[in-house]
Amino acid sequence: MTASPTTRGRPRGFDRDAALDAALDLFWRHGYEATSISMLTKAMGISPPSLYAAFGDKRKLFSEATARYAETWGQYGTRPLAEEPTARAAIERMLREAAEGYTDPAHPPGCLVISAAVNVAEADAEVKQELRGFREQAKARIAQKIAEDVADGVLPAGTDAVALGRFYAAVIQGMDTQAADGATRAELDSIVDVALAAWPR
Repeated sequence: MTASPTTRGRPRGFDRDAALDAALDLFWRHGYEATSISMLTKAMGISPPSLYAAFGDKRKLFSEATARYAETWGQYGTRPLAEEPTARAAIERMLREAAEGYTDPAHPPGCLVISAAVNVAEADAEVKQELRGFREQAKARIAQKIAEDVADGVLPAGTDAVALGRFYAAVIQGMDTQAADGATRAELDSIVDVALAAWPR
């Protein structure tokens, strides 16, 4: 029997989700540029033909891994804004969950979306743009949450929602760098304490 185009080269027992999680971990740990196909196939437990058959290529695999991250470990950046009643509560929860997640020993430190495109070659500039897009969306969502509170009178009328949103996005990005340098959760929580002291009163 001839294998179909979608299964040719795929080993028996291939677990696509487990392989994707392994790829996510590598991209998170080493970044896009430094993660090679040989590293990926070894970690994923598949051959190069299987990787290409299942995911297309390294670029498409990275996009899928990034989407997976956003749906799992990266939810600290979306759920608080959707679930909390005020911008202050949402941003505090976001920062606290980031402090916890960035230092969780179950995975690499920091945030995939912030750090995975460091030192990307010019030929792969679209990878950097893709991750920048995620970060810009996050900043826009934070600013929108703040703007809603300004409109509702929860925050002073003169509050600059865009600038305040950028400030807290910068705090999150700085926490990523600190985590990569070995900061503990307690140390990141102390950064959160200081950042929240800047909230408009």
